[in-house]
Amino acid sequence: MSGKKILMITGDFTEDYETMVPFQALQAVGHTVHAVCPDKKSGDTVATAIHDFEGDQTYTEKPGHRFALNADFAGLNPADYDALVVPGGRAPEYLRLNEDVKKLVRHFFETEKPVAAICHGAQLLAAAGVLEGRECSAYPACQPEVELAGGRFADINVDAAVTDGNLVTAPAWPAHPQWLAQFFKLLDK
Repeated sequence: MSGKKILMITGDFTEDYETMVPFQALQAVGHTVHAVCPDKKSGDTVATAIHDFEGDQTYTEKPGHRFALNADFAGLNPADYDALVVPGGRAPEYLRLNEDVKKLVRHFFETEKPVAAICHGAQLLAAAGVLEGRECSAYPACQPEVELAGGRFADINVDAAVTDGNLVTAPAWPAHPQWLAQFFKLLDK
C-alpha cells in the first residue's frame, strides 16, 4: 500500500473513537493524514466526546480526549489530497452549515476520490448534496437526512460497513474493522 495524503475534516465534539482510531490507523499503514477544522489551525485542539451504547434509547455521551489538529483549514486545497475522512459525533451537525466545508466535500465526490464517513458524518454528506442515488449507512437517527438527500439508507449492523462506489460508510465506531478495511481497499485502487 503506497502512502496517500488523506484529509480529515473534524470539529469540536467529534466522536473520540471515530476521530482518533482512523487518524492513527491510517498513519500506521503509511498514509499521511491532515486533520483540520474551520476557524482553527495546526496545533489547536478540538474537544471530543465518547458515545457509548449502554441500553438506553440512544447513545450516551461522555467527555473524551483533546484531539490536536495537524494542519490548517484556511488555504487548504482539496486537490492536494487523495481521500477524505468524515468522523461522526456532534461536529457534522454544525460543520454542515459551513459553505467552504460543503464545497470541500463535493470536491471529493466530483473527482471520485475515496471518502469514508461514519455515524453522524452522513449529516455533512447530506448537506453537501452528494448522496443522491447512493447507498449510505449512518447512525440510525440520521436515516431521514440520508433519505431526504436522495440516498438509500443502509440499515446494517452497528459493526458492519457498506461501500458504494468511492464512498464507505458505517453506523458507528464498532464498525471500525469493516469500515477501515473497506476504505483501505479503495485507497489501494
